[in-house]
Amino acid sequence: MKDHFTADFKAAPYWWERSPRPQLEQTSLPATADVAIVGSGYTGLCAALETARAGRSTVVIDAADAGWGCSVRNGGQISTSVKPDFETLARRHGAEAAFAILKEGHSALAWIGDFVAAEGIDCDFKVPGRFHAAHSPRHYERLARAIANQPKGLEVPAHAVPRAEQQRELGTELYHGGVVYEKHACLDPGRYHQGLLDRVLAAGASVVPHCAVTAIERDGAGHRLTTRRGTLRARDVVVATNGYTGSPTPWLRRRVIPIGSYMIATEALPKAVMDRVMPTERIVSDSRKVVYYYRASPDRSRILFGGRVTSGETDPRHSGVLLRREVVRLFPELEAVRISHSWMGFVAYTFDSLAHAGTRDGVHYAMGYCGSGVSMASYLGMRAGQKVLGRAEGRSAFDGIGFPTRPLYSGRPWFLPASVAFYRWRDALGF
Repeated sequence: MKDHFTADFKAAPYWWERSPRPQLEQTSLPATADVAIVGSGYTGLCAALETARAGRSTVVIDAADAGWGCSVRNGGQISTSVKPDFETLARRHGAEAAFAILKEGHSALAWIGDFVAAEGIDCDFKVPGRFHAAHSPRHYERLARAIANQPKGLEVPAHAVPRAEQQRELGTELYHGGVVYEKHACLDPGRYHQGLLDRVLAAGASVVPHCAVTAIERDGAGHRLTTRRGTLRARDVVVATNGYTGSPTPWLRRRVIPIGSYMIATEALPKAVMDRVMPTERIVSDSRKVVYYYRASPDRSRILFGGRVTSGETDPRHSGVLLRREVVRLFPELEAVRISHSWMGFVAYTFDSLAHAGTRDGVHYAMGYCGSGVSMASYLGMRAGQKVLGRAEGRSAFDGIGFPTRPLYSGRPWFLPASVAFYRWRDALGF
């Protein structure tokens, strides 16, 4: 197994090479604040940026390093973020709500590009488009039919790529064509997070790492947060914990499903090899339910490849070997490729495959991005901050649609191994 890894292999995100873990000045937990935000990923920092710039004293608390969770462990791929299609959403919520939810996905994608530019965040933001590959002929037909019959008012620039033309998008024979979504984007998630953190601190907010919250309780007109480092009283609270939602917020914990998402970075590859296997700048995903997603690194020196390769959670060294096997299966000429980095992070799925935002018992929340959270987490974090400020634009189409759970579920996904095995079986049959 050791031949699969480079001599300088790291069981840590590739993104940390350019953006090491932030070394924040030692900050004591204040006794009071206008706004307390639990979680320092994209959601929490974008909420903090809104409230701090509006003059509210804002404290961001995290159980670990700032941004230690999946905000700096994802693949940096950016889509419209909403997984269910219009018909599915219309059956659940009605046509008007379905339209509004999908429009929020479009808005989130457009917003993040504008935001990065306006803030001047240097994070290798690009709009190369995404090639969504069909893992069976049936899926190609379904994808091509979907982009040819987009709901009026919800059209996005996209085009089908039949299998005969697939090599211009990806140097593999294993797919059956696919669809290019032309406006999908990417960035370096570590640099993006660092840019957010720098701007939140410059706005005057406090960020207190290694300060796990153990309880959140109503306290008169505000809330009392009990932490490992003392007690904080705040008028408003935003919970932005996504895949790391825990016991202090049991109602939310029962509604998100933490799922490990695993990634590797290959060692640096010759330019000619990269140009053959990944001839464009596009990000890539496939149509399987247990999906793989991958891209070239921002400097096009290596492949960053992610997905779920085991039914339960596992060690990144083990998942790294399994992900490498998928890389070689797709691109046989990479049989000798080694892994320089292997890592994982927890994303949060929901029972209806939608993100959710709202307020419960006076506590604001936004979470459940279902593995597509770079733009949506940032966007809904911004909206949560606006909501705290009492601004009407803080309300989104995700508010008020109901946040479902299941009987007997308390936050530990005991059903996950069986679910993954079932969907992997369906994928193998081409469904």
